[in-house]
Amino acid sequence: MLNVAPPQDILNRPAPVGIEQAEAALVEHYPRLTRLAYLVLPPSLGRNRRVLTAHALVQRSLPRGRGDGGVDIPAPRRADPGYGFVRRQVVRQALEAGLPLRRRALPKRAQFPPLLPQVWGLRLFPRSGGADELALDQRLSALSGPGRAAFVLRGLDRLSDTELRRELAAVGVEDPDAAVEEAGEPAESAALLDSAEFDPCSLQARPTDLMRRRQHMKAALVATAAVVVCGTLLGLPGDGWGPDGPAAPAYARNPAAEAALDPAHVLRVGPAVWRTSDRTDFSVWPVRGALADDSGLLRRALAVWARPGRSVQVSATPGTPSGPPMGAPQLLFAGRVDRVRVVLFHDGLRITRYAEPVDSTSGAALDFARVDGADQSSAEALVVGRIDGNVRYLTAPWVREASVRDLLAPAAAPRPLKRDGDGVTAPLVSPAQARDCTSWDVLQLRDDSGARLLTDLGELAPARLTWGAPGAARDVTAPAARDAWARTACLLPTVRSHGVRTVNSWEFARQPLPEANGTAAWLCTRADTWSGTDSRVLAQFQAPAPRPAPAGAVAARADGSPACGTHEPRVLAGVLWKSRGGHWYVLAAGSEDLARVAVSGGVEASERGQLLAVRTQEGARAQLTGRLADGTEVGALR
Repeated sequence: MLNVAPPQDILNRPAPVGIEQAEAALVEHYPRLTRLAYLVLPPSLGRNRRVLTAHALVQRSLPRGRGDGGVDIPAPRRADPGYGFVRRQVVRQALEAGLPLRRRALPKRAQFPPLLPQVWGLRLFPRSGGADELALDQRLSALSGPGRAAFVLRGLDRLSDTELRRELAAVGVEDPDAAVEEAGEPAESAALLDSAEFDPCSLQARPTDLMRRRQHMKAALVATAAVVVCGTLLGLPGDGWGPDGPAAPAYARNPAAEAALDPAHVLRVGPAVWRTSDRTDFSVWPVRGALADDSGLLRRALAVWARPGRSVQVSATPGTPSGPPMGAPQLLFAGRVDRVRVVLFHDGLRITRYAEPVDSTSGAALDFARVDGADQSSAEALVVGRIDGNVRYLTAPWVREASVRDLLAPAAAPRPLKRDGDGVTAPLVSPAQARDCTSWDVLQLRDDSGARLLTDLGELAPARLTWGAPGAARDVTAPAARDAWARTACLLPTVRSHGVRTVNSWEFARQPLPEANGTAAWLCTRADTWSGTDSRVLAQFQAPAPRPAPAGAVAARADGSPACGTHEPRVLAGVLWKSRGGHWYVLAAGSEDLARVAVSGGVEASERGQLLAVRTQEGARAQLTGRLADGTEVGALR
């Protein structure tokens, strides 16, 4: 009997991966695979959807049958071909999830929201990290999908550049060399990829908007009944009152609904009503714009609002319904802004912006922002146009003067900002669209009651910036307030596109640092939303620094917390700090109503009052607690 050696290509051919082998690898490495999927998925999906999608992608990564094919495993994982196969499937699907949907291309399964897993009534997201994790998350957001995959595979699985190129080519990346170059050289921050900030298996849960959920259930029942009753009306003849541009086909002939969409019925407020009205909000804004009498433009805007077609780009700030108007809306503005025709409506609850190119109706956009409960200070401006990284505002009729102030230059004088006869400002740089925080231009508006600062956070309604203790916040006019905001402005991207109405910063403590290292400031920055829920709170530590001083260090952050608000005007936070002499300390500070602060865990100590400073070791982990004068315990912000 002859022993014949197998050909060399057979020896080098990767062995097929069976479903049992892949399943065993998936179960063993499930936390790492879901972390990998979460990091490669586009951050624009939001933390809750990224968590669910990451679990769905991993669970869909098993072979379709036994012996589904071989896989060439890089050296660090060569002993486990099952892991290499599943990892490749996870990365491929995560990259597909970031692709835009195209009209003439068959969509990938990963591009749709996952059917499973689903958690009814809860929002799930990983535990929050610190300033380093936040900076790494912002860096990942700036990378393309392939670049992000290269960065993550290098950081988590320690793949070399050669192995990275082979893996990226295997998952369908067209230019692996460009992706590896975009990911850059290995950075110290790559070690943070293993932190809890990016762990979709260690989660926090928060309820969704309970009132809105109940309203949606009722609306679903009403909509079901409406479909049954109105289904027979779909085939009725008639072309309506005129062309509706990019609107979807009409679904019913309801007289009340048609009246709300008739340009002749829109509400128009006179130019002097705001002077005598008891209200000072969007409801008394006069109609403005050179196209306010263009019935064709208004008809298209109203029709698209009611029935946006598939080509219309629709966006809504969190907590804002995007349905049709409940009645004839108020017309605020209709005119040409740069290269776009823009229409602004107000229906009592929302601001609706319709925009279309001046040369066609294709590429129309529809934006919604919730503004119920607006007052004079929060109804002073609306975003009317964005182009080339700039933003234009439509100002309220009671605004007397507009200017621009750079938050990062607190001592600089404001720059005048021109407005046309309709109150539309000249373009100014939008910090919401900038990638680097080298400046932060805000809109300063002055009326009879004083000056206010408004900042663009990527929404129709700019957010008002204030300064002071909860319940006593005031506008940012004092030099001390501007100095503090100069070190807070670069933290504003953490609340961008979140439906924010106001952002208040409050210095709740000043602490002399050990070893005569100067005095540090403790600030609590709270972003409140138009919906009244989903507020975001940041506690920051501002150590002494020469000007221009860097942004404060984020000591803690929380979503949906009442801390630093009118309902709970207190806060407690701490940091691990290194002195100029090289010694490490646990520093903690609370609001002035705290009678004692204690630390436990890596170090045990307590001090009377609102401040604590205890010497410790590098990397120490400690737990803070505080007590009020009546003995009530106060936990640290987290």
